[in-house]
Amino acid sequence: MASQPTESKRLLSYIIAEWACSLKYENLSPEAIQAAKLFWFDSIGCALGGSQQDDAKILLKHYRAMSGGPARGSSATAFVSGFKTNPVDVAFLNGHMIRAMDYNDIYWKADPCHPSDLIAAPLALCESEGLSGKDLILATIIAYEIEMRLCEIGRPGVREYGWHHATLSAFAAPVAASRVLNLTTDQMVSAIGISAARTFCPCAVTAGKLTNMKNTVDPWAGRMGAESALLARDGYSGPEHIIDGKEGLFAIFHHVQYKGQPATFEGEALVKDLPNSTKSHYRILDCGMKSFPIEALSHAPLTAMMKTVKENKLKADDVKEIKVEVIARAADILGDPHKYRPDSKETADHSLPYCIAVGLVDGMVTPLQFKEERVLDKKLIPIMDKVKVVANDEFEALFPKFQPSRVTITTNDGKSHSTRVDVPKGDPRDPMTEDEIAVKFTALGGDVIGKDQCKKLQKFIMSIETARNLDGLLELTTAR
Repeated sequence: MASQPTESKRLLSYIIAEWACSLKYENLSPEAIQAAKLFWFDSIGCALGGSQQDDAKILLKHYRAMSGGPARGSSATAFVSGFKTNPVDVAFLNGHMIRAMDYNDIYWKADPCHPSDLIAAPLALCESEGLSGKDLILATIIAYEIEMRLCEIGRPGVREYGWHHATLSAFAAPVAASRVLNLTTDQMVSAIGISAARTFCPCAVTAGKLTNMKNTVDPWAGRMGAESALLARDGYSGPEHIIDGKEGLFAIFHHVQYKGQPATFEGEALVKDLPNSTKSHYRILDCGMKSFPIEALSHAPLTAMMKTVKENKLKADDVKEIKVEVIARAADILGDPHKYRPDSKETADHSLPYCIAVGLVDGMVTPLQFKEERVLDKKLIPIMDKVKVVANDEFEALFPKFQPSRVTITTNDGKSHSTRVDVPKGDPRDPMTEDEIAVKFTALGGDVIGKDQCKKLQKFIMSIETARNLDGLLELTTAR
C-alpha cells in the first residue's frame, strides 16, 4: 500500500525550506547582489563603530573567558579584536557589534526589523566552513527575504501585543544559516523549529528605561540561527509546525485580542511569489539604511527639525516650543516620560526629546551625541522639556507607505516655522549611495582600523563575489 503524503509537507516551514534549499547564486538578480554588498558595507561600518561601545567590550571579555583558550578546529573571527572562537559565539559577537549603535539598516511595515542583525551568522559559518563570497551573498539575500516577509504579515504586528521583532528573527535566522551549511529541506525545517522554539522575546527590552539588552536580543536570534543549523546538521530535531501548526506562532497569537479582534497573520503572503530568478524582485531592495544612529521612526522628525533650523537660521536660545507630530507608535516608543530624562545611550537613541534637543543645540546627531557625558548633560533638560511629542491620526493612515512627521518650532517672538518630512534619507526612495555609505563607514571605522584599511575594506566588500574565501575580509576588519 502506497504511503500517504504527510500533512506536514504543507506546513510553511517546508515551503520556506524548499525555496531556500533550491535557490542558487545564479538565480539572484544583479540588483539584489549589489544591494547585498552595500548592506554589508554599511553593516561592517556599523560594527567597527559598535566595537567601541561598552556593551561590546563586556561581551568580548565574557566570551574570551568562556572560550578557555585558543579555538581549535572549526573557528571564526570576531571583528576588530581578531579573537577566534567557535562560529556560534562569533555570530553573536559580530551581530551585536553591527547592532550596538542602532545605526544599521531598517525595514518597517507591520513590524520593524533590522535584517543585518542576522547576517553575522552566515558570515561566521562561511568563514568556519571555508566558503566563498558568493555563498555569503546568497545567504544574506535569503536572510533579508524571510526576515522582511515575516515582519510584513502580522495584522497589526507582534509589536502591538508587546512582543519584540527578535521573536520573528528567530524564524528567519536559521534559514540563512542552514543554507550556508547546505542542509536538506528536512534539516532546515528542524533548524527553524529549534531556533524559534525558545526565542520569543517580550518588548520590555525597548519599553521605558532601556538597557544593554535592547541591542542584544536580535543578534541573539542570529546566534540561535547558527547554533540551530549546526545542531540540525548533526541530526537534532525541532518542531516542523512552529509557524502555522498546533500551538505554533500563528496559533498562540490568535489568542491575543487587539481592538476587539484576534491577532492574525497572512500566512500565504509569507511564501507568495518567493523570488527564484534573475528577473524576480528580492525584498532586500526594499530595505532602508540609517543616516542617523537613532531609532528608525526618529529619522523623519529629526530631518524635519534640522531642515527647519537650517532654513530659518534658528538658535537654541530662540526656541520656545518644538511640537513634533508623528504616528501613534512613534509617540508611544519615543515620547514616553522616561524618554525625557535618558540616563543611558540606549534610552537616548530611542528618545525623541533627546534627539531633537541635542540636534538643535549641537547642530548634528552622530555617535558623539550618545557618549555618556553628553547624554547626562543637564543643560539639555530645559531644551528637552520644550519638546512636545503628539500622535497625529492623519499621519497614522499613511503609515507604513510613508513615515510622515511634522515639526513646528515656535520662537520666543511668537513666530512659527514648520516642516513636514514623509521619507527619511536612507529609505529606498531616497537611498544612500556607496559614496555616502563610505563617509559613514570612515567616520565609524577610521579611528578603529585606520582610514587606509577602511578603503581596502570597501574595495573587498564591493567585489566580495570574487572572493574564494572570506579570510581576507576578516583580516581587514581586525585592528592592527
